[in-house]
Amino acid sequence: MPLVAQPALSAPVDARVSYVVTVGGINIALIDIDFEDDGARYGFDVSARVTGLGNVVASGTAKASVSGSSSGAALQSERFQLETRANGETFNVEVGFAGRDVSSFQVTPPVLDSYDRIPLERTHLTGVADFLSSFVLKGQGLDRNLCDRDFRIFTGVERFNIDMGFLSQDEATSPRTGYQGPLVACSVKYRPVSGHFETSEMTQYLADTSRIIVWYAPLGASGYFVPYRVNIGTSMGDMSMVLTTARAE
Repeated sequence: MPLVAQPALSAPVDARVSYVVTVGGINIALIDIDFEDDGARYGFDVSARVTGLGNVVASGTAKASVSGSSSGAALQSERFQLETRANGETFNVEVGFAGRDVSSFQVTPPVLDSYDRIPLERTHLTGVADFLSSFVLKGQGLDRNLCDRDFRIFTGVERFNIDMGFLSQDEATSPRTGYQGPLVACSVKYRPVSGHFETSEMTQYLADTSRIIVWYAPLGASGYFVPYRVNIGTSMGDMSMVLTTARAE
């Protein structure tokens, strides 16, 4: 089914979207996401294959899943899992949520605290959501209201805020992507709270940069909107994630 902007929030959704991630025009990862929503509950299954880029990004694989309630104005996580494999090592994260509060979390192997890691506090684990669910939006159309929202995100390791704002209306025209049609561009501001390392150059760069933009496209007639493109300016060139295929039923 083609992507069209005709929201029907109560309709069941069975969708699959795929992305390619590039840095400076070089492909470094392919991502597939399966999304289901029966009108009351939703679930994501994500798989990624990372080809790597020198010493910047290690090659490997990643799998993630998340499920929760879809009956409100936004998705509400209940369970998030992540597994990454790279350089012969496996990293696992499990997070449980109850009413937007973290009820449990486990990281294997654990992230060791050091002098420069900002400690997680109990107050940082309330009113939060997982990273994946936060960027799949419910809305009535491609307008500024879709962008004007803030998120409090906990990954199992780090707690941060995302402030989004409206930038412009846009149009996807490339036949090489998974969608052609109207878009809305949103600015993104990353604000680290805790769990990060103060000496991390990447954390500092993301907090300081104003060059993070997400373009949203409608996911069929579901009333959901998904990223069409994500662009982050870096010293190595733009890091970009672009929608390559989309199917929604």
